[in-house]
Amino acid sequence: MAAAMVSEGDSGSQSWSGVLRGLPGPSSAPCLARATSGTPSSVLRDVPDWACLSQTPSPRPWPHTQACQGPEFWGRHSKCKIGAVWDSWGHVEGSTYRVGMTLGQDWLPWSLLLLSLTCDSHAFYVPGVAPINFHQNDPVEIKAVKLTSSRTQLPYEYYSLPFCQPSKITYKAENLGEVLRGDRIVNTPFQVLMNSEKKCEVLCSQSNKPVTLTVEQSRLVAERITEDYYVHLIADNLPVATRLELYSNREGDDKKKEKDVQFEHGYRLGFTDVNKIYLHNHLSFILYYHREDLEEDQEHTYRVVRFEVIPQSIRLEDIKADEKSSCTLPEGTSSSPQEIDPTKENQLYFTYSVHWEESDIKWASRWDTYLTMSDVQIHWFSIINSVVVVFFLSGILSMIIIRTLRKDIANYNKEDDIEDTMEESGWKLVHGDVFRPPQYPMILSSLLGSGIQLFCMILIVIFVAMLGMLSPSSRGALMTTACFLFMFMGVFGGFSAGRLYRTLKGHRWKKGAFCTATLYPGVVFGICFVLNCFIWGKHSSGAVPFPTMVALLCMWFGISLPLVYLGYYFGFRKQPYDNPVRTNQIPRQIPEQRWYMNRFVGILMAGILPFGAMFIELFFIFSAIWENQFYYLFGFLFLVFIILVVSCSQISIVMVYFQLCAEDYRWWWRNFLVSGGSAFYVLVYAIFYFVNKLDIVEFIPSLLYFGYTALMVLSFWLLTGTIGFYAAYMFVRKIYAAVKID
Repeated sequence: MAAAMVSEGDSGSQSWSGVLRGLPGPSSAPCLARATSGTPSSVLRDVPDWACLSQTPSPRPWPHTQACQGPEFWGRHSKCKIGAVWDSWGHVEGSTYRVGMTLGQDWLPWSLLLLSLTCDSHAFYVPGVAPINFHQNDPVEIKAVKLTSSRTQLPYEYYSLPFCQPSKITYKAENLGEVLRGDRIVNTPFQVLMNSEKKCEVLCSQSNKPVTLTVEQSRLVAERITEDYYVHLIADNLPVATRLELYSNREGDDKKKEKDVQFEHGYRLGFTDVNKIYLHNHLSFILYYHREDLEEDQEHTYRVVRFEVIPQSIRLEDIKADEKSSCTLPEGTSSSPQEIDPTKENQLYFTYSVHWEESDIKWASRWDTYLTMSDVQIHWFSIINSVVVVFFLSGILSMIIIRTLRKDIANYNKEDDIEDTMEESGWKLVHGDVFRPPQYPMILSSLLGSGIQLFCMILIVIFVAMLGMLSPSSRGALMTTACFLFMFMGVFGGFSAGRLYRTLKGHRWKKGAFCTATLYPGVVFGICFVLNCFIWGKHSSGAVPFPTMVALLCMWFGISLPLVYLGYYFGFRKQPYDNPVRTNQIPRQIPEQRWYMNRFVGILMAGILPFGAMFIELFFIFSAIWENQFYYLFGFLFLVFIILVVSCSQISIVMVYFQLCAEDYRWWWRNFLVSGGSAFYVLVYAIFYFVNKLDIVEFIPSLLYFGYTALMVLSFWLLTGTIGFYAAYMFVRKIYAAVKID
């Protein structure tokens, strides 16, 4: 069966239609198409016959868009485009090995120690980037990862459905990130040999007998198909992809067609047509290999550089199987698809074929299939937009600091007569109250400590990922690194919280340290535990196992808590922040504020500009999280993060200046809340994304979406609020240190 992809609604007379590249084989099912512009979560629908093109395979060169390739890449950074430098973290030729060499040089003594302790070691590789060489007819193991759907957000392990099983099922040992992602990597019965073709092979066949699905199994398979589940397999750690070829023709002119190749992660479990459900029971694997150059009289070695699949649905009667588990597929389009009736037992064959093709793409660039994006320019537009926002804010700040502040300070420092001193107005008037400790100083310092912890963790993760050390080939490495870094950054969070708590005249440092170590992590753990109970009820692989949950608790109380206490102890003992003016014993009366000084209005005004500087990147992050896409543009993300820090700091300074000019000295909590105002817009965008981009209708998937979104919004508010608070605190100390106070 071949499927096509089209998108409608483009401007002008241009229309798009695309086809899934197929192998010669049976297909009489209607052509299937997508209703939107190629998003994997779109619902399939029927399209006219003109949108379905030939099934003849047409070898294409590997789609490659990266610049500045070659082993000399790292020696000539300045000659490369900045996009190529920052977007090519492992798939640029030579870059992967340079990372390993750099680590080996910087940490040579430790590397030698590890090598000496490992008697079988012959080479040092960065984890996840060591190539595997295959000889002719060597087995290439096909493993299953999970089943995913953007409609339910509930991953399931491969054998939750009645697929054919090998004689012994072996699960791969997984890291923390893989477990949290719901990956359950397991072996499969597919027998694939390097550079060895297979026309048709039957799985789990005993004496030519087809597989019989019980009524319960048939109902489960039908339910998964209607929920748009995708199957994810890997070969040599390379995920399977479904190839989609997009053709554009203007005014119906078939001669002027432009072809664009895109790849969809995994393959669709099945499809529905006219209220009938069909299962993809035949998989046509297309594997590409790169032949390594060797010296004479040496056997050729091969490396897998691409893994595609063409799912097809072929009914039982059209497959001719023999006793040797071989089979014959019908020629042409004379076959009908394999229907699954959920009300009765169903008999079918699970079959597969293997086709090998040689490729010029080298091993280091093989991830380009999944990482090449057709809309990289939009990221540059996002960066330019963000830079414009920052310059706009910088202009406002320059006006305030250069003109207003200098004028204010000059007037305040004049000692002409006493009447000028008696007629003080503006921000100098509250100098005796501006550093008055706020209400609940322990909670404020604890939240800011958690914000520092988040800031350090996010900064290091994005920077390390930008260097290419957390590539998608190392599954779960990003999430594992983030979890451990958050634990170890507790010492910095505790130090900053302890010093601020002492500055705010706090005395119970032990209680403050415990609050810092448990307030934010406790909220996160509580929400995740409640959501995990619902996932457990659905028997999803996304549910965190009980031993993993115990391990996370041990990390929390065994690593993070002691480090927070350690940092809090030294922070509390350190000299508090030196405030330039003394605080009066009697608090000053605050005049009535205007409507635009309302806290919620301030949140709306302060949040729009930082959010505008990063909302385009937010779309791609949401697509990666909720639609099972890969996100790899960490160079752009690092730029956006720096711009976010600058914009949050600037808008926070502007807001606190206006507040002090209105003679309202209660800026501590207000500034923390207002600086995190962009989190409100993230919440609004998340609701918009849920309504317009996702097709989630059930209760539990909706609960999962909004539960995890609440955690994201809370974390983002802590992050931006902390950035804005410390920027405003430094600004307030600077301006009051510049004026003479009697």
